[in-house]
Amino acid sequence: MSAGFFLIDSGLALKRDSLVHALELAGCQPGNLKLIILTHGDLDHSGNGDFVRQHFGAKIAMHSGDLANVESGDMFANKKINPIARGIVNILFSVTGLAAFNTFTPDIFFEDGQTLDEYGWQATVIHLPGHSKGSIGILTADGDLFCGDLLENTRKPAVNTLGDNLDQLKASAERLKDFQIKTVYPGHGQPFLLSQLQK
Repeated sequence: MSAGFFLIDSGLALKRDSLVHALELAGCQPGNLKLIILTHGDLDHSGNGDFVRQHFGAKIAMHSGDLANVESGDMFANKKINPIARGIVNILFSVTGLAAFNTFTPDIFFEDGQTLDEYGWQATVIHLPGHSKGSIGILTADGDLFCGDLLENTRKPAVNTLGDNLDQLKASAERLKDFQIKTVYPGHGQPFLLSQLQK
């Protein structure tokens, strides 16, 4: 991999200062952030996308399946969810400030199987729909999988039970068997070995 940084998911807008601080501590400065990769369009993963793009001068890449989410700022824009539950969550997010979001249009749309070689990283995009239509994972040549919210490790390594389409989510988790994956970096919780996954 050539010199430079890649940011996978940008976090909540409320966490902007801590994100910038962490990036700067790592040595990331405007000009050497190669790409902002969003595993999906939920606010807690894409909330700082536009800010980081402007501040660091990097392009945003994601799957087109979640375009409606980031262009509207509504994480439920293309998801099947109970209208009452959606209303409660939206009110809660508004009251707590979690809904803060600068809408944007990504610069690059990733496809399943696409490699990141042209950006200087030996890694591959895997489309993993289920949690959302445009959920993706990034699998490195070393066997590290950054999987967004397909898998989690908040209590133990497990397949996420929240999603737009649970059948697709289960199929995406099953598909991981087709790849040489060692360590999983979930969107929530600590990294774990794929062999630890509880299905």
